[in-house]
Amino acid sequence: MRLNDSNDKSAGNIDVVLVAYDDKGKVYDFGALEIQAVYISGNVRDPFEYYMKDPRGRALMDWSKEPNYPRPDYLSSSRKRLAPQLLFKGGILHSWGKKIAVALNKSFFATLPRLKKVSKSNADIAWLIYDLELIKEKGQEPGRYSIKKVDEVFTEFEPALLSITTSLPGRVEDFMRLLQGKLDEQLETPPINKTIEEPFST
Repeated sequence: MRLNDSNDKSAGNIDVVLVAYDDKGKVYDFGALEIQAVYISGNVRDPFEYYMKDPRGRALMDWSKEPNYPRPDYLSSSRKRLAPQLLFKGGILHSWGKKIAVALNKSFFATLPRLKKVSKSNADIAWLIYDLELIKEKGQEPGRYSIKKVDEVFTEFEPALLSITTSLPGRVEDFMRLLQGKLDEQLETPPINKTIEEPFST
């Protein structure tokens, strides 16, 4: 569902809108669900094409030692995707007093700064945390995984946004040391040559 700002410009699309409506079908409330995927670094096309050439024979292939093995990029996912979505779409929804749910991967949530938890009744955001679980039920095909919700965390909007968008500062001394190193490289002061007057005089 497209979400516009006060200038009728798009702030983005809401992944899922949950509506409450009366017996006559009139909407009287709603909430938003954002499904937060994770960026990857590396290459997924090469292993997929390799697998597709012989799916049965290569079903158990191990691509982890190959160049550009794909890895989740949690830092880019939080800075370039999650934070802007909370800032723009979340900011509008919060100003309207509407609740937001964010569904995301357990490993991704673990990389976020520690969020201050509140009770469900006082929350603006519900973080719905999912993980892959190996299916062990009888009659099910072995080696298959299902997506399962493993936790819920409830937070207020503004403290959560501040935690996610604020970098934890390092030591200023470390930065000063880097600056000094860069300056030393640029200066490259030539050695001082001393002249010995009349070296062969007795």
